[in-house]
Amino acid sequence: MNGSVPEVLYPSRWPRSWVIIAVVLLLAVLSVELIVPARRQSPVFDEGCHILAGYSYWTRADYGINPEHPPLVKMLAALPLLPLQLSYPSPADTFFKFAEFAGGRQFLFSNNADQIVLPARMAVASLTILAALAIFAAACEMFGRSVGMISLLLFVFEPNIIANGALVTTDMGMALFLLATVFAFYRYVKNPTLTRLVLVGVVGGFCLAAKHSGILWGPILLLLVAADVTLSPKDSRLAQAGRGRYLLRLLLSLVVAGFISVAILWAFYGFRFQARPNGLTMIPDFANYLPQMQSPGVERLLLWTARHRLLPEAYLYGLSDIRIAPRYVTPYLFGKVYPHGLWYYPLATFVIKSTLGFLLLLCICVAALLMRGVGRLREFLFLVIPSAVYLAAALASGFNHGNRYLLPLYPFLILLCACASHRLATSRREWLYVVVALLALHVISSMRAFPDYLPYANEAWGGPSNTYKFLSDSNVDWGQQLKLAKKYLDRHGVKDCWFDYYASAVAVPSYYGISCQPLPDKIAIAFGLPTPMIPAHVEGTVLISDAELLSLWGPAELNPYAQFQKMKPDDLIAGGLFVFHGQFDLPLAAANSHAYAASQFLEQGEAAEALSEAQTAVSLAPDDAASQIALGDAFAHLNRKEEARVAYERALHLAQTIDPEFQAYSAWLAHQGMAAVH
Repeated sequence: MNGSVPEVLYPSRWPRSWVIIAVVLLLAVLSVELIVPARRQSPVFDEGCHILAGYSYWTRADYGINPEHPPLVKMLAALPLLPLQLSYPSPADTFFKFAEFAGGRQFLFSNNADQIVLPARMAVASLTILAALAIFAAACEMFGRSVGMISLLLFVFEPNIIANGALVTTDMGMALFLLATVFAFYRYVKNPTLTRLVLVGVVGGFCLAAKHSGILWGPILLLLVAADVTLSPKDSRLAQAGRGRYLLRLLLSLVVAGFISVAILWAFYGFRFQARPNGLTMIPDFANYLPQMQSPGVERLLLWTARHRLLPEAYLYGLSDIRIAPRYVTPYLFGKVYPHGLWYYPLATFVIKSTLGFLLLLCICVAALLMRGVGRLREFLFLVIPSAVYLAAALASGFNHGNRYLLPLYPFLILLCACASHRLATSRREWLYVVVALLALHVISSMRAFPDYLPYANEAWGGPSNTYKFLSDSNVDWGQQLKLAKKYLDRHGVKDCWFDYYASAVAVPSYYGISCQPLPDKIAIAFGLPTPMIPAHVEGTVLISDAELLSLWGPAELNPYAQFQKMKPDDLIAGGLFVFHGQFDLPLAAANSHAYAASQFLEQGEAAEALSEAQTAVSLAPDDAASQIALGDAFAHLNRKEEARVAYERALHLAQTIDPEFQAYSAWLAHQGMAAVH
């Protein structure tokens, strides 16, 4: 076979200079893929609080800002900002999650948002470039230069990598450092030296400091040790030296690496236990936050860890949040919104958002194994075991926010695909054609998505313009379209418009010159932010974010914008911002605005005005539990207990009969109100 194929198809036979040129060109392509979207997109939902957090860590050593994630990526993102003279938001005495998002919004938009976001994104993009180099290096050492070139090609044109590779989030950092930790351990197992062991501990520490799922490197390496010891050939040097002795040496090595990695983690928190400096406190404190996990055993373990100060307090908050956050997820999948996480959701997003070329290459990995066997068993295990452990953790986590949570899986699968593809391509000419065709399909599909990679879906699902039919959240719409929305409105001369913007709680549309009147949005209401007063009937152009239209409000009965789900949008901006022209009745959205106004009047002690607003809300949406609760609250403040009780009972009935799984909080509020007026 080899003699019948031109040598140019075998990078292993290329001169070293050719390989260097090819790698540089591919990295240049990757850089363009990262830079262009980074300049086009407005800040996505999480970026403001992440950038603020990183800046806080450097300038104030305040690790209580965004403790949900460890510091490494956020500190890297904030590094270019340190020479700038930036206005810092005032501390807020409220729930730490509300405070960090509100603070991030103020930090970006009271300064020059573009001057802050773009340098921060470029800093994070450097991790993606490093990940490309790491995957090339790992492939070359494990399987040779030809596999290295295939791996790099797959990585550079992977839409999910490109979509998230320059965003100030923790996903790309985790992908890089998990791969680096496994690869460092692979090199140590092959040739155990003190230097290589220290390197395992250092990159393992970076993995812990990148994302809380970094703790998975521990069980991954333990399983790799067990597999390596168990499956070594009987005539190997290992077997001759004694498997028990070798197992003990590797386990002790992992202990040493573990101590080093935990020390590295502590270093990122300044070797300080308290999350916040100078007597500042977390709201709520750790002991009062833990019960939200509803897992007494884990709660006791984390409290014991905090009491003995084995890990930083902010890091422990994040570990708690891993168990708490999934309880509030309402994923949207295949046209339906669910009240809880779905175990198979990550698999669905992977199949929808990976290129067909890559998915088919994964399938032929099986063919390669059946036809030619595993081959290099150790290398195979060092790719399969991390993939299996990470995927199992993703399926069990309940995190259904987007395919970005699977980014750490992609490097290992890319290496497997590249290895299997190369083995098949060198076995028969027919397989060579198949592999080349699938690689071309992967590249072409990716290039067609340029420059809007975030809403990518492969051709089997209709491409990026149809992703919203199957997925929502950061798979499609992460609030990144403000700059593009401004261009659309200017290009079409739209002046009279309404905007339900998913990320209004963390971004400012008017900063980009968007003068649309705001519509009530779910997250702003959840954060307790002001809700705009709107009429029950609007006309003109209505822009609605994908997440607002499809997932955040719940099923159609609870969604004030449900009518738009049945309409074909007049336009679609960047795959996730719907545009409708016409006249529309929005009674439930208007009711939400009046119910919010009622709560504001109550806070100001103006109960009569609150009652008027609540009655208006109920008249607009009599079957809305939130409006009935607002009415009950107003009556209660006026000491009209019987009328309050009737309103609360009505709210409870509605919450328990109309999509009750999505109205648990309203039911709880109704119960609280009833108890107060009895």
